[in-house]
Amino acid sequence: MNLSRTRERLVVIGGDAAGMSAASQARRLKGPGELEIVAFERGHFTSYSACGIPYWVGGDVTDRDELIARTPEEHRARDIDLRLRTEVTEIDPAGRRVRVRDVESGEESWTSYDKLVIATGARPIRPDMPGADAAGVHGVQTLDDGQALLDTLESTRGRRAVVVGAGYIGVEMAEALINRGYEVTVVNRGSEPMSTLDPDMGRLVHEAMEGLGITMVNDAEVTKILTGEDRRVRAVVTQDREFPADVVVLGIGVRPETALAKAAGLPLGPHGGLLTDRSMRVRGHEDIWSGGDCVEVLDLVSGQERHIPLGTHANKHGQVIGTNVGGGYATFPGVVGTAVSKVCDLEIARTGLREKDAHRAGLRFEAVTIESTSRAGYYPNASPMTVKMLAEHRTGRLLGVQIVGREGAGKRVDIAAVALTAQMTVEQMTALDLGYAPPFSPVWDPVLVAARKAAAKVRGSL
Repeated sequence: MNLSRTRERLVVIGGDAAGMSAASQARRLKGPGELEIVAFERGHFTSYSACGIPYWVGGDVTDRDELIARTPEEHRARDIDLRLRTEVTEIDPAGRRVRVRDVESGEESWTSYDKLVIATGARPIRPDMPGADAAGVHGVQTLDDGQALLDTLESTRGRRAVVVGAGYIGVEMAEALINRGYEVTVVNRGSEPMSTLDPDMGRLVHEAMEGLGITMVNDAEVTKILTGEDRRVRAVVTQDREFPADVVVLGIGVRPETALAKAAGLPLGPHGGLLTDRSMRVRGHEDIWSGGDCVEVLDLVSGQERHIPLGTHANKHGQVIGTNVGGGYATFPGVVGTAVSKVCDLEIARTGLREKDAHRAGLRFEAVTIESTSRAGYYPNASPMTVKMLAEHRTGRLLGVQIVGREGAGKRVDIAAVALTAQMTVEQMTALDLGYAPPFSPVWDPVLVAARKAAAKVRGSL
């Protein structure tokens, strides 16, 4: 019997977190006799942790394969027809088909679908300037990117590195390069590193990075990258300075990879990401779903659409999509914008809104900042921690929290993430029954100290 005549075909574009989570969940719910699954991935790898690439480059993770959650062979063993080095070049929603190209041979063909998942991810921003595509200049988004950077680091004689940008990838790659013995300069166009924080909290990150031997250059716009006669990078140039470089890492963010979707006339949001409903179905298209770094999601605090490229979201999107494609029902309600990172032993975390986010959303707010410690002050190795909290004026609704500190600081942001999701006020937070013992926390946890101070400020504003 020809099963292709009696079963639906799911086509997945993209073989990483969202795409393969969707394929795997759909397969759990529907067997091969009911659903054929074909997945196209233009790279060499599937189901890997892009978030782990800086730690692989820096040597904390010694084997690239440790970052791979499920190999292509494992997916194929579950009756998922996974095709590597195969790029989708066109989506035809009216004809319910996609055009694919074999990356190695260039051969093209059409594949029909009954249901389509777009999980094309995001692409590193490459500045439009002379030298941006020179040898030795690297973006870091995929395992292929990470391998290319490692190859450069191992073959380059010089030990001078310039990181362009000081967001999550920028600071994490700065740490990785320091760990590899490089002299590192970070060139940042913002007033402080980590624009996901307010500048006063970013200043704490700046000071810590310089304490690690990283040269921070803020308020600087890169205008070009100079190359030598061998066409390899030799310097990064700003408006008024030149920084010698043997390797350059671009850490200036990513954009949704939605060129295919745009060409197909699918709806995009203000940040260039695909727009979906709560079931992760592309708006206006019954048989097309999308998830991961190529979509925009609802911010539950501001009520606005945001592009937040994180693996945590991508895996959840995939589970929701796979459940719906497989005949079940699931939704993705939105996010509160939680993220955590580190540079060496400094932990950096945020959730909810920054001051400029609150202003943009038209919210009036009170902001407080407190200093505390990770453990009881008398307990050995208690380390300092700074917590900043935003609460809505008059109502006291929690709007956002930022934390910078040493060991034990970063994951405290999860308390605030839960409070934001539950739409708690800072007054309500002061009564949270959190765990306490001197090795883990002061008797008043730093987040609760901030909540008390915020609640008092809200009461004083009434």
